[in-house]
Amino acid sequence: MRVLGVDPGLTRCGVGVVEGGPGRAPRLVAVGVITTPSDLELPQRLLRIEAGLTQWVDEHAPDVVAVERVFADQNVLSVIGTAQAAGLAMLVAARAGLPVHTHTPTEVKAAITGSGRADKAQVGAMVARLLRLEAAPKPADAADAVALAICHLWRGAANDRIAAAVARQGRASA
Repeated sequence: MRVLGVDPGLTRCGVGVVEGGPGRAPRLVAVGVITTPSDLELPQRLLRIEAGLTQWVDEHAPDVVAVERVFADQNVLSVIGTAQAAGLAMLVAARAGLPVHTHTPTEVKAAITGSGRADKAQVGAMVARLLRLEAAPKPADAADAVALAICHLWRGAANDRIAAAVARQGRASA
Protein backbone atom coordinates (compact mmCIF):
# COMPACT_ATOMS: atom_id res chain seq x y z
CA MET A 1 0.00 0.00 0.00
CA ARG A 2 1.21 3.50 -0.83
CA VAL A 3 0.09 6.29 1.52
CA LEU A 4 0.36 10.04 1.02
CA GLY A 5 0.53 11.72 4.41
CA VAL A 6 -0.42 15.40 4.63
CA ASP A 7 0.43 17.66 7.57
CA PRO A 8 -1.76 20.61 6.60
CA GLY A 9 -0.68 24.22 6.89
CA LEU A 10 -0.91 27.44 4.90
CA THR A 11 2.75 28.43 5.09
CA ARG A 12 4.21 24.90 5.09
CA CYS A 13 2.10 21.91 4.13
CA GLY A 14 4.11 18.77 4.83
CA VAL A 15 3.79 15.87 2.41
CA GLY A 16 5.27 12.39 2.55
CA VAL A 17 4.72 9.17 0.65
CA VAL A 18 5.44 5.83 2.29
CA GLU A 19 4.94 2.28 1.05
CA GLY A 20 4.42 -0.77 3.20
CA GLY A 21 2.19 -3.61 4.11
CA PRO A 22 1.68 -6.43 6.58
CA GLY A 23 5.03 -7.97 7.42
CA ARG A 24 6.95 -5.36 5.41
CA ALA A 25 8.95 -2.49 6.83
CA PRO A 26 7.76 0.92 5.67
CA ARG A 27 9.78 2.49 2.86
CA LEU A 28 10.07 6.21 2.16
CA VAL A 29 9.10 7.10 -1.41
CA ALA A 30 9.20 10.91 -1.23
CA VAL A 31 9.03 13.72 1.30
CA GLY A 32 8.76 17.49 1.10
CA VAL A 33 6.76 20.60 1.82
CA ILE A 34 4.46 22.77 -0.22
CA THR A 35 5.15 26.37 0.76
CA THR A 36 3.30 29.62 0.25
CA PRO A 37 4.46 33.13 1.12
CA SER A 38 2.54 34.65 4.02
CA ASP A 39 2.17 37.96 2.17
CA LEU A 40 0.26 36.32 -0.71
CA GLU A 41 -3.53 36.71 -0.73
CA LEU A 42 -5.31 33.74 0.87
CA PRO A 43 -7.08 32.54 -2.32
CA GLN A 44 -3.72 32.46 -4.14
CA ARG A 45 -2.11 30.55 -1.25
CA LEU A 46 -4.91 27.99 -1.37
CA LEU A 47 -4.51 27.66 -5.14
CA ARG A 48 -0.78 26.94 -4.72
CA ILE A 49 -1.43 24.32 -2.06
CA GLU A 50 -4.10 22.64 -4.20
CA ALA A 51 -1.78 22.60 -7.21
CA GLY A 52 1.07 21.20 -5.12
CA LEU A 53 -1.09 18.45 -3.63
CA THR A 54 -2.44 17.56 -7.06
CA GLN A 55 1.12 17.27 -8.34
CA TRP A 56 2.06 14.95 -5.46
CA VAL A 57 -0.96 12.71 -6.14
CA ASP A 58 -0.21 12.65 -9.87
CA GLU A 59 3.52 11.93 -9.42
CA HIS A 60 3.35 9.37 -6.62
CA ALA A 61 0.01 7.60 -7.26
CA PRO A 62 -0.93 6.86 -3.65
CA ASP A 63 -3.59 4.29 -2.79
CA VAL A 64 -4.88 6.39 0.11
CA VAL A 65 -4.39 9.84 1.64
CA ALA A 66 -3.92 10.33 5.40
CA VAL A 67 -4.49 13.85 6.70
CA GLU A 68 -3.83 15.19 10.17
CA ARG A 69 -7.16 15.82 11.88
CA VAL A 70 -7.42 19.50 12.75
CA PHE A 71 -7.84 20.28 16.41
CA ALA A 72 -8.72 23.56 18.11
CA ASP A 73 -6.03 25.27 20.10
CA GLN A 74 -5.76 28.81 21.37
CA ASN A 75 -4.83 30.41 18.02
CA VAL A 76 -8.11 30.41 16.08
CA LEU A 77 -6.55 31.97 12.95
CA SER A 78 -3.96 29.19 12.82
CA VAL A 79 -6.68 26.55 13.17
CA ILE A 80 -8.69 28.09 10.34
CA GLY A 81 -5.70 28.06 7.96
CA THR A 82 -4.84 24.50 8.93
CA ALA A 83 -8.45 23.42 8.38
CA GLN A 84 -8.49 25.07 4.95
CA ALA A 85 -5.32 23.21 3.93
CA ALA A 86 -6.74 19.94 5.31
CA GLY A 87 -9.90 20.49 3.27
CA LEU A 88 -7.80 20.96 0.14
CA ALA A 89 -6.01 17.65 0.79
CA MET A 90 -9.37 15.91 1.10
CA LEU A 91 -10.66 17.62 -2.05
CA VAL A 92 -7.61 16.63 -4.11
CA ALA A 93 -7.89 13.03 -2.87
CA ALA A 94 -11.63 12.86 -3.59
CA ARG A 95 -11.11 14.31 -7.07
CA ALA A 96 -8.57 11.54 -7.72
CA GLY A 97 -10.97 8.88 -6.37
CA LEU A 98 -8.75 8.12 -3.38
CA PRO A 99 -9.97 7.23 0.10
CA VAL A 100 -9.14 9.77 2.81
CA HIS A 101 -8.50 9.02 6.47
CA THR A 102 -7.74 11.42 9.28
CA HIS A 103 -5.59 10.78 12.31
CA THR A 104 -5.18 12.98 15.38
CA PRO A 105 -1.73 14.26 16.35
CA THR A 106 -1.92 12.18 19.54
CA GLU A 107 -2.78 9.04 17.57
CA VAL A 108 0.16 9.61 15.21
CA LYS A 109 2.61 10.26 18.06
CA ALA A 110 1.45 7.13 19.88
CA ALA A 111 1.75 4.99 16.73
CA ILE A 112 5.25 6.24 15.93
CA THR A 113 6.85 6.65 19.37
CA GLY A 114 4.63 4.71 21.74
CA SER A 115 3.62 7.93 23.53
CA GLY A 116 0.85 10.31 22.54
CA ARG A 117 2.78 13.06 24.31
CA ALA A 118 5.98 12.80 22.25
CA ASP A 119 7.48 16.05 21.01
CA LYS A 120 8.40 16.86 17.40
CA ALA A 121 12.04 15.85 17.92
CA GLN A 122 11.02 12.41 19.21
CA VAL A 123 8.63 11.89 16.28
CA GLY A 124 11.32 12.92 13.81
CA ALA A 125 13.89 10.64 15.42
CA MET A 126 11.54 7.65 15.27
CA VAL A 127 10.59 8.39 11.65
CA ALA A 128 14.30 8.34 10.80
CA ARG A 129 14.82 5.10 12.73
CA LEU A 130 11.78 3.33 11.24
CA LEU A 131 12.75 4.29 7.70
CA ARG A 132 16.49 3.72 8.27
CA LEU A 133 17.34 7.32 7.42
CA GLU A 134 20.45 9.10 8.62
CA ALA A 135 18.36 12.02 9.88
CA ALA A 136 14.74 13.02 10.23
CA PRO A 137 13.15 14.73 7.24
CA LYS A 138 13.29 18.53 7.52
CA PRO A 139 11.42 20.69 8.30
CA ALA A 140 9.32 19.12 11.04
CA ASP A 141 6.20 19.45 8.86
CA ALA A 142 7.75 16.99 6.40
CA ALA A 143 8.61 14.52 9.18
CA ASP A 144 5.07 14.85 10.55
CA ALA A 145 3.60 14.05 7.12
CA VAL A 146 5.73 10.91 6.89
CA ALA A 147 4.67 9.96 10.44
CA LEU A 148 1.03 10.31 9.35
CA ALA A 149 1.64 7.99 6.42
CA ILE A 150 3.34 5.40 8.64
CA CYS A 151 0.55 5.70 11.21
CA HIS A 152 -2.02 4.97 8.53
CA LEU A 153 -0.04 2.01 7.23
CA TRP A 154 -0.05 0.50 10.70
CA ARG A 155 -3.40 1.57 12.13
CA GLY A 156 -5.63 2.59 9.26
CA ALA A 157 -4.91 -0.39 7.07
CA ALA A 158 -5.56 -2.78 9.95
CA ASN A 159 -8.82 -1.00 10.80
CA ASP A 160 -9.88 -1.20 7.14
CA ARG A 161 -9.23 -4.97 7.08
CA ILE A 162 -11.22 -5.46 10.29
CA ALA A 163 -14.14 -3.40 8.94
CA ALA A 164 -14.12 -5.36 5.68
CA ALA A 165 -14.12 -8.68 7.57
CA VAL A 166 -17.04 -7.55 9.76
CA ALA A 167 -18.96 -6.42 6.67
CA ARG A 168 -18.32 -9.78 4.96
CA GLN A 169 -19.48 -11.61 8.09
CA GLY A 170 -22.65 -9.51 8.20
CA ARG A 171 -23.46 -10.29 4.56
CA ALA A 172 -22.78 -14.01 5.10
CA SER A 173 -25.18 -14.27 8.03
CA ALA A 174 -27.94 -12.23 6.36
